[in-house]
Amino acid sequence: MPVSREKKRPGYFGEYGGRFAPETLMAPLEELGRAWSRFRRDPRFRAELDSLLRDYAGRPTPITVAENLTRQAGGARIVLKREDLLHTGAHKLNNSLGQVLLAKAMRKSRVVAETGAGQHGVATAAAAAKIGLPCVVYMGVVDMERQAPNVSRMKLLGAEVVGVDSGSRTLKDAINEAMRDWTENVRTTHYVLGSALGPHPYPTLVRELQSVIGKEARSQFRKLAGRDPHAAVACVGGGSNAIGLFSAYLSGSTKLFGVEAGGRGTGPGDHAARFSGGSVGVLHGTRTMLLQDAGGQVLPTHSVSAGLDYPAVGPEHAELARSGRAAYVRVDDADALRAFAALSRTEGIIPALESAHAVAFACQLASEMPRSASILVNLSGRGDKDLAEVERVLRGTQA
Repeated sequence: MPVSREKKRPGYFGEYGGRFAPETLMAPLEELGRAWSRFRRDPRFRAELDSLLRDYAGRPTPITVAENLTRQAGGARIVLKREDLLHTGAHKLNNSLGQVLLAKAMRKSRVVAETGAGQHGVATAAAAAKIGLPCVVYMGVVDMERQAPNVSRMKLLGAEVVGVDSGSRTLKDAINEAMRDWTENVRTTHYVLGSALGPHPYPTLVRELQSVIGKEARSQFRKLAGRDPHAAVACVGGGSNAIGLFSAYLSGSTKLFGVEAGGRGTGPGDHAARFSGGSVGVLHGTRTMLLQDAGGQVLPTHSVSAGLDYPAVGPEHAELARSGRAAYVRVDDADALRAFAALSRTEGIIPALESAHAVAFACQLASEMPRSASILVNLSGRGDKDLAEVERVLRGTQA
């Protein structure tokens, strides 16, 4: 059995995971776990979800050999899994469609969600519109400013977008408000958590819904190369796109690399690199690696990418790091911005800033590997949402 799967205790990945939640949420979490266990095996539910993923979302997404980027990097061949081509522009729709469909099956009358970079919010708004449930999305006001196009998209899709002006006013605080809403409305509401974190069963539920990425990619890559890639690379905020890709390779020999936000430095508040600056703690219902001070207070974070600007990481990633099955590295803002431009100019593909972190590390890794080797990169989203922010950052750099 793969090292990161729950073994003795349901909801745990080694020492990480669990269900640390208010008493009012224990029954809804149990209900959610039972519902997913039932409907994931229900032929009608699976057929409807498969149909939505195929005919609405646009699966399967292709893989693309990045020949020009490979030449520029030198060394190993770089291949992209194109989640940027999924409807709404990122991998987030895989999870949102599954959870909103599950909410309908559970007879919930509304859904709530959190979002950082806006892609999960857009995906949930789209899924809710398609499936027919009202949707409220919580988003930090800092993220609303730097991801204004996605705010407009969510509203156009019929979602109510609620700005969160507390704390750091980013993803962490948006999650707090979404969970508060859910706590107050548990009978009517399902919380569509956007990443592989939170209390059990969310890390398992989200991983399973995102595992379509890895299943497709492994089959596609084997048809392309006749073997598995030597390395698989994905960016890691909460970690849903990464665990979706990694899930297909946990029992294989492919080296797994998760790429965190190195930000603008190594001090508190300058980055969101949990594995190089964090310690074990509990946040948003799960025990995992967390950026916190000696007193257990959550530290501020920074990343040029709103989707990576989060102080904790999904518990399965924490266990993969502890076991040594995956390595977690950091890429700073400047290198991510360079990779953002490099992929755009060499391949005509504008990546999300989140994905640009993975591209940057893949280029570095490729230069250290022989030309006979290959690297599979999960291009988790497209970058049109980031153009205004990139221009703003570059203006500030040049000033």
